[in-house]
Amino acid sequence: MTTRTRPRAVALLSALLLSAAAGCSAAGDTAPARLGDSGPPAPSSAGGAPAAKGFTLVASGDVLPHTSVIQRAANDAQDDGYDFRPMFSGVKALVSGADLALCHMETIYGEEGGPFSGYPAFKSPPEVADGLKDAGYDGCSTASNHTLDDGAAGLRRTLDRFDKVGLGHAGSARTAAEAAKVTTYTAGSAKVAHLAYTYDTNGYPLPDGQPWAVNLMKQDKIIADARAARKAGADVVLVSVHWGTEWQTEPDGTQLSLGRALTASQTDGRPDIDLIIGTHAHIPQPYEKVNGTWIVYGMGDQVAGEMFNYTGARDMRGNYGSIGRFTFAPPAAAGQRWQVTKAEFVPQMMDLSAGRVVHLPDALAKDPGREDYEAARDEITEAVLSRGAAKDGLAVAR
Repeated sequence: MTTRTRPRAVALLSALLLSAAAGCSAAGDTAPARLGDSGPPAPSSAGGAPAAKGFTLVASGDVLPHTSVIQRAANDAQDDGYDFRPMFSGVKALVSGADLALCHMETIYGEEGGPFSGYPAFKSPPEVADGLKDAGYDGCSTASNHTLDDGAAGLRRTLDRFDKVGLGHAGSARTAAEAAKVTTYTAGSAKVAHLAYTYDTNGYPLPDGQPWAVNLMKQDKIIADARAARKAGADVVLVSVHWGTEWQTEPDGTQLSLGRALTASQTDGRPDIDLIIGTHAHIPQPYEKVNGTWIVYGMGDQVAGEMFNYTGARDMRGNYGSIGRFTFAPPAAAGQRWQVTKAEFVPQMMDLSAGRVVHLPDALAKDPGREDYEAARDEITEAVLSRGAAKDGLAVAR
C-alpha cells in the first residue's frame, strides 16, 4: 500500500475547495435538465435559430461486484432478488444532476436467478443495470478484461439487460452491425460519441466468427473510430480505455505513450478525441491535461468488495475512486472543438460496512470526524493531483 502524506493532501484539498468556491457562477448553481427533459426554452441566436448549449458530463469507475457486494444486494432486496439501488443512493444526486452520465460495467451478467460469482470469473446479477439506471446513468463502457468471462452468452445477457432498462453501451457487441454503430448521446446541443476499448480479455479468445465482439485497445483503431465518429457528426468524442497496471497509482508506460498519441491526433487542426476516461487499475490514478485534452488515467473502483493486492494483503484502496465531472462549452466558431471549461472530481469510496457508495465531501460535511472517510478522501485527492492537474484547473466538485 502507498504511504499516506495526509498533511500535503489536506493542504491540496483546502486550496481546491477555495478555488472552487471562488470560481462558482450563478449558472453553476442551477442543476441542468436531464436528457429527455424538455427544460426551459433554449436561448436563440441573433438569427433566430436556437443557440448552442453546453453540457456537463459525469464519469465514474469500475463496477466490479465481488461476492460480498452481491450478498449485500440480496440483503437489500425486499423479495428473493437483488437490489443495487440503495448501493448507489449516495451518488445519485451527483450522477442524475449531469446532462450525461457514464459508468464502467466491468463484469458480465448471469442468468436471472443465478448462479452468480465474484472473482476470478465474474457473473453478476442483472439487477446491477437497474441500480445504475436508477442512479441516473445514461450508459456505460462494457469493454474490459472480464467481458468474456462467460463467453458470448454472458456478453449478450449483459447488453440485453442494458437494452431492457434503457442504458446505452459501448465497447462490446452482439452482432457485427451493432459493433459498427457508434454509440451516441445528445447532451445540451451536442452530439456526443462514446467509444470504449480494453487491453485484453484475460486470455479468453474472441468468440468464433465474432472478431467484433469486444473492442481491443489498438492505437490505429481508436483513432480511426474517433475520426469516423466525427465524420458522422459527433461534436464531442469520448474514449473509455480499460488499461494500466493494477494497484499502481502512477500511469504505466503504455498509458503515457498511448495517451500522448491519442491526444495528439488531429484532423484539419481539430483534435480527434475530446476526453479519455481510464479504468482497470482498481485504485485512483491521476488526471492530467495532455496536448490540451484531459486524460483520467484511472477512476478507481466504484463498486468492488473486499479487495486484496498483489502481496495478498487486504487493500482498502480497491474501494476508493473518483468521479469526474467535466463542463463542455460550444465552440467559438464552426469547425473548432467543444472546450472543457471546468474540470472537477469527487472523491468517493465503497463503504463495505454500510454496503454503500459514499460521496465523501457530502459525507464528511455531515460527519467531519470520520477518520476512515478523511483518510480515503486524502489518499484519493493526492493520487488524482499527483501529475499536476491542479495547475490546469482541476478542482474538487461542489
